[in-house]
Amino acid sequence: MTELSPVVARVTERIVARSRDSRARYLDLIQRESDAFSDRGFLSCSNLAHGFAAAGEDKASIATQRGPNIGIVTAYNDMLSAHQPYGRYPEQMKLFAREVGATAQVAGGVAAMCDGVTQGFAGMELSLFSRDAIALSTAVALSHAMFDGMAMLGICDKIVPGLVIGALRFGHLPAVFVPAGPMPSGISNKEKQKTRQLYAEGKVGRAELLESESGSYHSPGTCTFYGTANSNQMMMEMMGLHVPGSAFVNPGTPLRQALTRAAVHRLAAIGRKGDDFRPMAHVVDEKAIVNACVGLLATGGSTNHAIHLPAMARAAGILIDWEDLDELSGAVPLIARVYPNGSGDVNHFHAAGGMGYVIRELLGAGLAHGDILTVAEGGMADYAREPHLEGEALVWRDAPVVARDETMLRPVATPFQPDGGMRLVEGNLGRATFKTSAVDAQRWTIEAPARVFDTQEAVAKAFAAGELDRDVVVVVRFQGPRANGMPELHKLTPPLGVLQDRGHKVALVTDGRMSGASGKVPAAIHVTPEALTKNGEWGPLAYLRDGDIVRLSADDGTLSTTADLSSREPAQPPAPELGMGRELFAMFRAGASGAEQGASAMLEMAGL
Repeated sequence: MTELSPVVARVTERIVARSRDSRARYLDLIQRESDAFSDRGFLSCSNLAHGFAAAGEDKASIATQRGPNIGIVTAYNDMLSAHQPYGRYPEQMKLFAREVGATAQVAGGVAAMCDGVTQGFAGMELSLFSRDAIALSTAVALSHAMFDGMAMLGICDKIVPGLVIGALRFGHLPAVFVPAGPMPSGISNKEKQKTRQLYAEGKVGRAELLESESGSYHSPGTCTFYGTANSNQMMMEMMGLHVPGSAFVNPGTPLRQALTRAAVHRLAAIGRKGDDFRPMAHVVDEKAIVNACVGLLATGGSTNHAIHLPAMARAAGILIDWEDLDELSGAVPLIARVYPNGSGDVNHFHAAGGMGYVIRELLGAGLAHGDILTVAEGGMADYAREPHLEGEALVWRDAPVVARDETMLRPVATPFQPDGGMRLVEGNLGRATFKTSAVDAQRWTIEAPARVFDTQEAVAKAFAAGELDRDVVVVVRFQGPRANGMPELHKLTPPLGVLQDRGHKVALVTDGRMSGASGKVPAAIHVTPEALTKNGEWGPLAYLRDGDIVRLSADDGTLSTTADLSSREPAQPPAPELGMGRELFAMFRAGASGAEQGASAMLEMAGL
């Protein structure tokens, strides 16, 4: 076996030590839950009858516990392209379960919003906290205690982290995450980005922009850029929660259906009453979380996971922070370039060798833990293989030794970039994440006067008025979880990109989020402490003023200003907005932890 990287070993050991007490409490809870709910025999006859009243031909099997009963938690809706394929999954999965003497029931549905639809508008302020709502809905679905395993149907940004968090609280059960795959490729990403910038400059109209966008987002399946949704799928492979190689197989194909069938069969096989019990609590351990971090860095994945990974880990009693990510980033090279970090999309990435190639390279270089428990029988080694159909039989073969497209994938020995492209920057303005993998190295350090805004709409107006046509650090504050729910500010990317293309030194500093689609402009995001903090305190961004010199540098890891902030009064945040349901999420905002701890009121108030 390849020797583990000293950095990966050191970070893992640090996480284990930091998490010792909280992890022990979690595992003790899971053992108690396992002892109490080992089967459905504890339910009264009335309880049980309610549970299978509508189960049709599966009634007798559920009543007598002839086989495992799988609880399906689904994020299906037909407005999200990524989740539309899930509509027919439950009826298929019930058939697949019966093939191996098992049963399946839809335990419940969870909300699934599309950041692509709400981007830049009021609904985006519900986005981050929808993750906690999904976790709560998952818990409600599973609270009926009718199940011997969990089949989790979800793909996109907050959905997978929410499902993971909720399912981990039922970690005495095995869990398999079942993807639906990306849509086929549409127009080129370069063409789409060009039209967006032309629209930002007023050189094309809405009709041209809509035609371009519709050519990109055009059919059922996940959006094909490497944003948060597809980063989720990568992490489920790295954590061993998928059937191997299932992340990026297109919807509606025979291979896709075969992988779903295999997921149901495998879930039935790893339950308590078989001889290969694999409860989720033991699959998701400290090493699995480190593997997810490593995969994120090696592939240039979404910066949103600097928030989601700590939250998911906390649900399993594991404590990680941005220093862990930063140290891993220094040791893990960037071996994939997928749009927006490259020209090809996830379909091109998959065709070039995809996750099988990435995992084989990482295991071979000692950069990932190969000794974790996974839902696959052969452990992480199984994830270095690719699924195929031979006739109607699902088989796996070794991933390619040489990438089929070296503009998409490279070996660890000759990477695109020697580090993982996600840096911690810190200083007297706080701590933040800087995604370097999408930014030209000559722009990693920007020092310029600040222009400070409280809303992204104000930025757009200033850009349109020509007020930003110079070297500038655009600061957008009061965008953190406590202020307004921490919306993504991806709508800022086109105008800031225009300014950069005009030859100006431009950077963004914000306590808000930028998604996995964040582009070529250097940005310090998720600044913590945020401008509006707890107990009447204020973060440094609240004291910044127009004209203050701000330095952002991924080269030396700094985020600072030369201004003396100590003698100033803080700026006052905008009043909380009503409408679009935002008022219903006030409790989430009021109790939210900082971004580095996962930005969750739910986990914070639970003491997790």
